[in-house]
Amino acid sequence: MIEGVRTKPLRVIPDERGYLMEMLRCDDEVFEKFGQVYVSVAYPGVVKGWHYHKLQTDYFTIVRGMMKVVLYDQRKESPTFGELNEFFMGELNPVLLVIPPYVVHGMKAIGTEPGYLVNCPTQPYNYQCPDEHRIDPHGGEIPYNWERKDG
Repeated sequence: MIEGVRTKPLRVIPDERGYLMEMLRCDDEVFEKFGQVYVSVAYPGVVKGWHYHKLQTDYFTIVRGMMKVVLYDQRKESPTFGELNEFFMGELNPVLLVIPPYVVHGMKAIGTEPGYLVNCPTQPYNYQCPDEHRIDPHGGEIPYNWERKDG
């Protein structure tokens, strides 16, 4: 796994009314600090990414549907420089994914339904000076092909 990336399996607690799933707690060992919470929705087959942050750590959980989340370590000083990680996350695999600064990430909704991502980053979005650095998802700078891998 890419240096600094961590996962936390999430527990779904069902009962006759529905279910509850905790995503991130302030007493989790992976918790750093709170910036904001937001939802990002991707339609089936849509790639969102690549991007990275210089300041914030992201805490991703897919709460509806399924998404493929891909990470790329572009940090030259990292022992995992150049490494790619794929995570298949969502209703069938509830997990919290911690993405440190400078790790490039993108996601793609897989299946027939939109994917709903909840992020609790360590920094609030700065509208005047966004900590959002984008790379073309199909431009070839990151050695990854977003096409489905049949077999």
